Amino acid sequence: MSRVEPAAGRRFGAEVPVAIVGAGACGLVAALAATEEGADVVVLERDALPAGSTALSSGLVPAAGTRFQRAKGIADDPARFAADILAKNKHRADPSIVAAVTGAAAPAVEWLADSHGVPFGLVEGFAYPGHSALRMHGTPRRTGRELMDCLLAAAARAGIEILTRARATVLYADDAGRVRGLAVERPDGSVETIGCAALVLASNGYGGNKALVRRHIPEMADALYFGHPGNEGDALLWGTALGAGARDLGAYQGHGSVAHPHGILVTWALMTEGGIQVNEAGRRFSNEHRGYSEQAIEVLAQPGGVAFDIYDARCEAAALQFEDYRLAQAQGAVKTGETAEALAAALGLPAAALAATIAETEAMASGRARDPFGRDFTKKPPLRPPYRGIRVTGALFHTQGGLVVDADARVLRDDGTPLPNLFAGGGAARGVSGPTVEGYLSGNGLLTAVTLGRAAGTSAARVASRAR
Repeated sequence: MSRVEPAAGRRFGAEVPVAIVGAGACGLVAALAATEEGADVVVLERDALPAGSTALSSGLVPAAGTRFQRAKGIADDPARFAADILAKNKHRADPSIVAAVTGAAAPAVEWLADSHGVPFGLVEGFAYPGHSALRMHGTPRRTGRELMDCLLAAAARAGIEILTRARATVLYADDAGRVRGLAVERPDGSVETIGCAALVLASNGYGGNKALVRRHIPEMADALYFGHPGNEGDALLWGTALGAGARDLGAYQGHGSVAHPHGILVTWALMTEGGIQVNEAGRRFSNEHRGYSEQAIEVLAQPGGVAFDIYDARCEAAALQFEDYRLAQAQGAVKTGETAEALAAALGLPAAALAATIAETEAMASGRARDPFGRDFTKKPPLRPPYRGIRVTGALFHTQGGLVVDADARVLRDDGTPLPNLFAGGGAARGVSGPTVEGYLSGNGLLTAVTLGRAAGTSAARVASRAR
């Protein structure tokens, strides 16, 4: 359905300086930024209630050098953050974009907090894999839905127009690749046309497009998709039709801990604080500290495509700050046992095997044994009864490859020149995870949604101003 058609001779039913496709975190941040630059904005959202993949996430934005960190005595800076990202993706991401987003993250978080009332605070108590400092910033309930509510409230205060149930289907462009307007389809089948001086693509990636997933990331073709179903690759299809470059299309964020069959995200804090994952045989099968994204593949490779998070009360203390975890508790996903054998019975696992696995991790935590998978258990205390467990599966959250952009979020052609008035951020743009799942560092998705979204909105407003 997403296509590009000639703009020649086209008359539009309405005109707006800046049009934004998608009302997730990226689109709303772009709208706030463009409005501050003095541009009139319209945001087009296909759903009745803006949510996107942001609402399905934990809503955490990594940033280095914020006042929130300084208040807690945490020393951090963008260069250190960039080094962590590049180490995770083995230096296969564009270093200029990594530098741009890590440098822009702290100002963006503080801007959203101070100018737009987003109640960010620093997530404490545990560190995410690959981050050398505590730098995750979240709203009080630590949910993406809460972050979306805050951004929507900010947009309402700014007077930003959001058209819901409005699906962009066609871009109209001239021979130079300048987007002159777009067509918007309504649920009743009617079509409206809107002219624009600049366009921001904030419609995420292609995780909801089965054909594109099978083509670019076949290992996740049959996995649970935990992203927004509307992420059908519209931005990618439009951009490439206009001659834009696209890179790292095999990159994505997976997650190895989604409560099954409840479909609730279970925080990886359980693993970073000392928890383990076992399969239906009651045995560990990987290094749980490599990262939750690549762990999705490990979990899906187990019998039945499921695993079990095994942890204790100390690990759970870090998880209780997340509303999703409390929801998993309320829905009965969390099982408990005074002994390993009792927990095994509650989870349907072989008792002797689970007890032996926990005993092995205790030996590794004391330094009496080494983990064959390479995990260092000595950094955290061993698990202690009563134990807890959750049945989980692996899932695809969102894709990380996309349209090539520069630090101003301008969409670039294959030869590196920018398209005249097209911008992209978040999952619509090439991210900072490199070409594969292993390169995803916790928070990379919202990092580029917020920073490139802000850059896109600012840049689009300035282009629109010059077009007057």
